[in-house]
Amino acid sequence: MTSSGGSPATTPIGSRAEAEGYVAMVCFKHGPPRLFGVELEWTVHHADDPHRPLDAGRLSKALGVHAPATLVRGSPQLPLSRGALVTVEPGGQVEISGPAADSIPRLIEDTAADAAELTALLLDADLVPGDYGLDPFRTPRRILTVPRYAAMEHAFQRLGPHGPRMMCSTAGLQICLDAGEVDQTALRWRALHDLGPALVGLFANSRRRAGADTGWASARTQATFGTCAPFTEPPPLDADPAAAWVRTAMEAPVLCLRRGDTWDAPSGLTFGAWADGLADGQVPDRPTYDDLDYHLSTLFPPVRPRGYLEVRYLDAQPGDGWIAPTLLLTALMSAPIDQVLAAAEPAAGRWFPAAREGLKDSLVRRAARDVVALGTEVMDRTGADPDLVAAVATRLQRIVDTTHGRRAS
Repeated sequence: MTSSGGSPATTPIGSRAEAEGYVAMVCFKHGPPRLFGVELEWTVHHADDPHRPLDAGRLSKALGVHAPATLVRGSPQLPLSRGALVTVEPGGQVEISGPAADSIPRLIEDTAADAAELTALLLDADLVPGDYGLDPFRTPRRILTVPRYAAMEHAFQRLGPHGPRMMCSTAGLQICLDAGEVDQTALRWRALHDLGPALVGLFANSRRRAGADTGWASARTQATFGTCAPFTEPPPLDADPAAAWVRTAMEAPVLCLRRGDTWDAPSGLTFGAWADGLADGQVPDRPTYDDLDYHLSTLFPPVRPRGYLEVRYLDAQPGDGWIAPTLLLTALMSAPIDQVLAAAEPAAGRWFPAAREGLKDSLVRRAARDVVALGTEVMDRTGADPDLVAAVATRLQRIVDTTHGRRAS
């Protein structure tokens, strides 16, 4: 899904207050919930040996005209047949992001077709997409050399090991939903966060990292939350999500200063200070609105507002496994919000127990069962094929009936 609107790229921002007003305006857009989006991401491996480091040249050849310019300079980055663009993450993970759809059946059909097309392109180069939310075979290794990822890696390395892991070894499933009408947004925002621990537990599959058992059901969640805490952790759920997000955006560190060939930003520089002219001589000029848009793209919370709400807390799933969480979450968000909040309540806020223990945590398991029960009850509202709804419902029930959930092998 792509948010609309913008501002002159070169217009300087006069103050933090101006920046805050812009963030509140562009990140939360209101209206009837009617569009849906999904973004699928995979680690990529050599078919004959998943432990072997990925070669950028092999990946470039596989993607051909669909490769992004970050991988192949000057590439036309043509969309796949159903419209999804292919992007590549720093460690060579591939992602497809298609146009927003006005129906769940169309979303599933188009995404499945583009996922199959991408898989075929990889197989032609003896490459395969990974099955897990975290690379279980290899240590993090950045293969993209563009200034953005060099600067981000440098900034994250100062904070610990999780940033390079998040950048180069994780793969997620992102589900995109409209924020809703003005009077709905705060409750939809809360519901998506309260559902998070139950859904993390249900779909956790990233226990192994670089050949070792991490002890976490979702070590991908561990890596993402630990990348740049507290800005990559779940936020406080204020009554006004726009105001809370504005504070996060202003207080988060600037990771990329796009000046010259090296984009390393001064350590400790926040966007709010930069906008207020308090960079202490570290930056010679004020930020522009384009700088602010770019800064927003470097923030990685569990749910990111981009004019719509981008749910980022789910591990990537093998094969067509992405359909189950997509149907479940979209069905839940069509149900009465008070019922959703009640189902999620036992595990609300239990992000770390969910990531560590998955469904072994009794409260996460209880919430997961209630959430699945509610979601399957209303899943026909998605308009998906009844046979698919029945198959997904059976799959979800099987997961919650298995106390220990699923683990990577």
